[in-house]
Amino acid sequence: MKKNLFEMGANFEDGWSADNKKPRDKSPAAFCTETLPPQKHQLHFAKEKRRGKTITIIKPFYLEKKALQALLKRLKKKLGTGGTLRENTLEFQGELADTLKAELTALGYRFKK
Repeated sequence: MKKNLFEMGANFEDGWSADNKKPRDKSPAAFCTETLPPQKHQLHFAKEKRRGKTITIIKPFYLEKKALQALLKRLKKKLGTGGTLRENTLEFQGELADTLKAELTALGYRFKK
């Protein structure tokens, strides 16, 4: 049998390591590393289509999980729409960028231009 002339892969003697495969920490302490007041946030909007429906995404929020859940609940009630919290982003059903921007500006949040 011939020896393979083209070896691929990393040698662990070269300083490579496989420690990047650690599981993500989903504890509340790891949820947000720092909290900022609303005036220090630089939020931006994104629109996505999922299953033929429009989703409005606002990110990144630097708040604790409970404060972010309270903000989500307040906005959902005010807008009369569904929404969810994923890590440090808020996702709302529908195309609501203008109304969300007005509501969050009234609460003191700032946006990227």
